[in-house]
Amino acid sequence: MKTVFFGSPAAALPALEALLAAGHTVELVVTQPDKPAGRGRRLVPSAVKTFAAERRIPVVTPAKIRTDEDARERIVAAGPDINVVVAYGQIIPHAVHFFPPHHSMNVHFSLLPKYRGAAPVQWTVLNGDAESGVTIIELSDRMDEGDILARERVFLAPRETASALEARLAGIGARLLVSTLARIDGIPRIKQDDSLATLAPKIRKEDGRIVWFETAAAIDRRVLALADRPGVFTIFRGKRLNIVRGHPVVTAGAVPSSPGPGPGPGTILAVGKAGLAVACGAGTAYVVEELQPEGKGTMSAHAFSLGTEFAPGDSFGE
Repeated sequence: MKTVFFGSPAAALPALEALLAAGHTVELVVTQPDKPAGRGRRLVPSAVKTFAAERRIPVVTPAKIRTDEDARERIVAAGPDINVVVAYGQIIPHAVHFFPPHHSMNVHFSLLPKYRGAAPVQWTVLNGDAESGVTIIELSDRMDEGDILARERVFLAPRETASALEARLAGIGARLLVSTLARIDGIPRIKQDDSLATLAPKIRKEDGRIVWFETAAAIDRRVLALADRPGVFTIFRGKRLNIVRGHPVVTAGAVPSSPGPGPGPGTILAVGKAGLAVACGAGTAYVVEELQPEGKGTMSAHAFSLGTEFAPGDSFGE
C-alpha cells in the first residue's frame, strides 16, 4: 500500500520502520521543520526527517501545513492510498487527511477518548494512572475524535517513566498499525463516546516546576513524567536546579503541610550518600538522588552536596 507518513519525534520511528518492513511504500514523509537546540541554538532535524534522509525518502517540512499549498501539492502528487499519522505535531487540514482512498489513520498513545491532545503519555504518568494503551483512529476534522479502528490496553510498570512508557507504546502502536492496515477494507468503525473524553494539553516548561507543598508522591509522579522532557526543576539560592531522579519516603507527622513551626515544605531534612531528603506536604519527604545545577552537567545529589555548603533550615523553592 502506498502511504504518506506524518511524524516527527523518535516515538514515531517504530511505526515508520514497521510500515517499510511490512512491504508498504512510503512515498513521502511530512515532518516538523528543523528546530534550534542547545546553547548554540543550532538547527536540528526531527528524528523522522533524519531517518527518512538515510533511507532516501522524500521529505517536506511545512511550518504550517494548514496554509502551505506547496506541501499539500507534494502530498497529493505522492498519490497515497492512505496517510499514516504518528505524533506529527500539527493539525492536518481536511483537504489533506480526507483525499486518499482510505483517508488517514492516526496512532495515538492513549485509550481514546481518554487523553485527547498533544501529551497523553505524560498526563498518564502525572495523574498516576494504572493503565494506558494505544488507539488507532481514522482522522477527522476534530482533534483525536475520529472513529476507533483498533485499541490495545497495557498496564504501567511500577514507577515507569513517561519516556519508558512512550517507547513501549510506540512499539505496540507500530505492530497495531500494521495489523490494522492489513484488514483496512473490512474493519468496523467505532464512534468515540464524547462523554468519557478527557484532555491532555501540551506540557509547558513551567509545568516542570516543583511545588514542595504537594505530597512526595505527587512530586515523584512529576519527576517520572517530566524529568526527560521538558525537565523538572526547583530554585536553590536563586538558581535553577533540575531534578533528574529521586523517590518518595513517608515521614508521618514529621513535616507540617502548611507553614509554621518545624521543617516546612522545601526544607532540606538530611544530606548523605543516598541523596538529599526534602520536606514535602502532608508529612512526607522526597529524596533527590540525581540533579543538574544550572550551567553544569548531571550529577548525583551526594556529589552536589560535597561541593555545596548547607546550613540548618536551607530550603528549595522561591
